Amino acid sequence: MTNQILVALGLGLTCLVGSLPAVAAIPTTYPPSISEAEVRALMDRTQFPRPRLLMKPDQVRQLRDRVTANARLREIADVVRRDADAMIEAAPIARQLEGRRLLGESRRAVRRVIVLAMAYHLTGNRAYADRAAREMLAAAAFTDWNPGHFLDVGEMTLALGMGYDWLYDQLDPAARDTIRAAILSKGVRVPLDTPHNGWTRAANNWGQVCHAGMVAGALSVLEDDREAAAKTVHRALANVPRSMAAFAPKGSYPEGPGYWSYGSTFNVLLIAILESALGSSFGLDQAPGFDQTGAYLALTTGPSGLTFNYADGGSGRGVEPAVHWFAARYSRPEWLTGEAAPMRRRLSARPDGISGSDRFLPLLLLWLQDDSHADVARLPLHWTSDCMVPIALHRSSWTDPKAVFVGIKAGSPSGPHGHMDIGSFVLDAEGVRWATDLGAEGYHRIESRGMNFWSMAQESQRWTVFRQGSLSHNTLVIDDQLQQAAGHASIVRFSASPDFPHSVVDMSAVYAGQAATAHRGIALLPTGEVLVRDRLTGLQPGVSVRWGMVTPATAVQPGARSLELRQQDVSLTLRILQPTAATWALLDTAKPKNEWDSPNRGTVMTAFTVTAPTSGILDLAVQLIPGNRPATPADRVNLKPPLDWSAPR
Repeated sequence: MTNQILVALGLGLTCLVGSLPAVAAIPTTYPPSISEAEVRALMDRTQFPRPRLLMKPDQVRQLRDRVTANARLREIADVVRRDADAMIEAAPIARQLEGRRLLGESRRAVRRVIVLAMAYHLTGNRAYADRAAREMLAAAAFTDWNPGHFLDVGEMTLALGMGYDWLYDQLDPAARDTIRAAILSKGVRVPLDTPHNGWTRAANNWGQVCHAGMVAGALSVLEDDREAAAKTVHRALANVPRSMAAFAPKGSYPEGPGYWSYGSTFNVLLIAILESALGSSFGLDQAPGFDQTGAYLALTTGPSGLTFNYADGGSGRGVEPAVHWFAARYSRPEWLTGEAAPMRRRLSARPDGISGSDRFLPLLLLWLQDDSHADVARLPLHWTSDCMVPIALHRSSWTDPKAVFVGIKAGSPSGPHGHMDIGSFVLDAEGVRWATDLGAEGYHRIESRGMNFWSMAQESQRWTVFRQGSLSHNTLVIDDQLQQAAGHASIVRFSASPDFPHSVVDMSAVYAGQAATAHRGIALLPTGEVLVRDRLTGLQPGVSVRWGMVTPATAVQPGARSLELRQQDVSLTLRILQPTAATWALLDTAKPKNEWDSPNRGTVMTAFTVTAPTSGILDLAVQLIPGNRPATPADRVNLKPPLDWSAPR
């Protein structure tokens, strides 16, 4: 880590006061090797200015000048001020749980405190600081921050830690004492003094979120409990690499784009807070794949503006300050591809003083990057993740708004936030999404019925939820059976050749007991057409096999081999190439299947069902033809079995 990089990020070391040693003297291996004693010694010989979390005193002094000089920063600052105005009269949060979670209130606290504190520093208006203090004092008065669901504690501790640090000089002594005591007793010391510490070794987003929150709280009050601060920082450095292993080897994220936004944002906050307060990331930024993960959202977002939302996540995309942080740190402005549309929406939205969404928007005033000179040619047209939850992506162009984009998922239903979606795909063309994933079911909706939503066992009630099981995904269903929850599928063929870019998923283990082998290939043809090609062997003769694709489009004249889908003023044609006797049908996905299922309004599944022959071998091929492109004749489409498309990976 060089001082020059830190200065470029607005996290420079020049503001640190006291005898902080040169960065080179701090161990920066990965995983971090610094001991708790060394962390404590670093804290003991360092004086800490305020603010110290993310912003330094000189940045606060320069903030208004920077905003005045930059038109986009002025627009963001206006949104921050408008939202802060809307918060002034809103009632502070209350300790109201939704089921087992206080998380909604914690997120509201994070958003309100950061927005109000930033609005104060932009304007000097004491009303914003006073309103932030009311919010923090309300949270401090809670009996606890719900440590049984520690994400709630992590986010609440972040909220009060940031507010205490950013508004230290504006808080009266009594408020400081109350907020500081709450940060320690209800946040930082809870995992040190109570059994509520199982999350510390988490390998998912919990590790990123909770460690970031605890470190923010500990460093905000470290003068009052340096022992707790040293233990908290060291515990984070020792354990968050378990979560950061998800980025290896190429920056993908097993929990999908929605949870990438959550986990990676907090991972960035953790690193940025360590660097601003202690002068080093201690090597966390050297985690394998971390230097590539800033591209992940751009790669998984189609021309429609929607993401490939596998796992428990929606397909929408909001403003992502963390992507700006990554783009700055690694000098990759092309990673901001896909940010413009959500930014426009957010800048034009009505003031919001209630929700907890976009809670880190004010950080753009620190991290905003210009993408006007971004070279999108540095982004690959064809990409595969090579990780524990493999995905493959193919697109025809980065500059054509009507480009074709297709993504396919492998992995296991029992993976992080897993669905029975192995072999499922999404498709964009003509500027809209055609093949869609229905996304996540509401957790509280299921948990409130006493259902076990978090078991990944084959007989788990999780798989009775329509959006989680096989029946709702764009994959194959054999004899109405579920995929095998413990099975794992790999991407066994991948080609970025412009003549025939393709990916092949070996789904055999996911259909164990139903077929001997199951392979799905997906290819992007030079014409912009997409080919989905399946081969199944070892089927029990007479079993049914369903091919399905959920779409928000309107279907025209089902019952034939070709089916036209329409959205707005554009179309997509689906043509069955194999078997030639199959015809299209429409299956209802909009209506809830069970009383616990949410509706999926505006969707339908295009499907066909065939019967396995006596040979037990079944070949399926579907050609997807966007817009008015002339269809490639069937005899010119590569209908070889997917395993014959290219050499093994």
